[in-house]
Amino acid sequence: MKKFKEFEIPFVGLKQGKHQFDFEIKKKFFDAFEFDEYNNADVKVKLILDKKSNMLELTFENKGSVNVNCDLSNEPYDQKIKGKLHLLVKFGEEYNDENEEILIIPHGEHQINVAQYIYEMIVLSVPSKRVHPGVKDGTLSTEILEKLEEFQPKEEKKNNDGETDPRWDQLKKLLTDK
Repeated sequence: MKKFKEFEIPFVGLKQGKHQFDFEIKKKFFDAFEFDEYNNADVKVKLILDKKSNMLELTFENKGSVNVNCDLSNEPYDQKIKGKLHLLVKFGEEYNDENEEILIIPHGEHQINVAQYIYEMIVLSVPSKRVHPGVKDGTLSTEILEKLEEFQPKEEKKNNDGETDPRWDQLKKLLTDK
């Protein structure tokens, strides 16, 4: 975790009460996690650390954008993101992060590294289905979208005399004959 030294928060010297830490997350941060789904990133993270006598409360908030490829057209675009994460840090005999909302660290610890929590919060802020805004409003025109429209299922075709295919009629009868 040496590469995330700037994300280490030394809480021992802090007075009780709320303290704010700000981070700017860029593509280099995700490269360190070997996460390559984002072409670029510009996310601001605000961390409020509320130090109490027997525990710490961490509230993370992120806001910004990540450049991702559209799932339909593969065109890159900036996806706006916003997210929040709340974490309680308690002190115990040994390190335990099994619960996603409570982190237990040994009594002798004097700092906490928040890089993993920032990473998870940002990744979970991005929608699982990423669709370019131009696809939604119809302004994006690419070869891939034209092919998708070409292969889109058409309405049931009628014969020249206006009747449907008799094979389909026989199958539809099976649904109504019970």
